[in-house]
Amino acid sequence: MLIKTLDQIQVGDREVWTRTITEADVVLYGGLIGDRGPLHLDEPFAASTHFGARLSYGMLHAGYIGATLAQLLGVGSAYVGQNLRFRAPVFVGDTIEVVTIVTGKDEQKSRVFVETTCTRADGVVAIQGEAELLIFDVPPAQSRS
Repeated sequence: MLIKTLDQIQVGDREVWTRTITEADVVLYGGLIGDRGPLHLDEPFAASTHFGARLSYGMLHAGYIGATLAQLLGVGSAYVGQNLRFRAPVFVGDTIEVVTIVTGKDEQKSRVFVETTCTRADGVVAIQGEAELLIFDVPPAQSRS
């Protein structure tokens, strides 16, 4: 379990995470959130659109950003904000690289600001944004009786 204090987090710290978007990722995510949109789940429908193929859910990638932030900042961090701009589609089977870079800190409010980017393997930026996270003290483990 990674635990970092605000003092240990520095502007420029970064984490990179790579994932190939699988059929299972898309189907399970769609089922979990209840979104049965044919652009994501129906190949013939998606092929008939200007995209030409099934898309992964944009918010699925936002979840991968969250996982990357946990690796970057540790368990003593909590989202308080995230803006996202969906710039290009990600298709089932695409590999994405998630990059998170600390861009600023507010010591008084215990906040960290992080640039978040998802880039496809072909170099196209699919998602850009910025996250704001609260950094808090992690209590020591309690002994179990």
